[in-house]
Amino acid sequence: MPLKRRKSRVPPPMPACPLTECMALLGGAWTPNVIWYLNGEARRFSELRADIPRISAKVLSGRLRDLEDKGVVTRKVMATSPPSVEYALTALGRELVPAIQAIVDIGHRLKRRKAA
Repeated sequence: MPLKRRKSRVPPPMPACPLTECMALLGGAWTPNVIWYLNGEARRFSELRADIPRISAKVLSGRLRDLEDKGVVTRKVMATSPPSVEYALTALGRELVPAIQAIVDIGHRLKRRKAA
């Protein structure tokens, strides 16, 4: 006889739930990596490509544009010849770094458990 299914006592996240909003931002492919590498200092597009070698230019461009639209990244056009662009984290973007760091720490612990 199968077990009776219990109803969840936790209310489901609403579309505007803060957790859903944050995970929608961080859940995109490569997004945590982009935020991570911008944490140290402003980076040019080619520097980010070198930092994350497996990401394509198209995907990186899309992620940067999306993060800029969401207020996580700023884009500064440099007056050089040829023109170049620097990306940096906003205050909101810097607030995400401790959350990503916590995920990295847990990932290290999980890898150690798996190796043991």
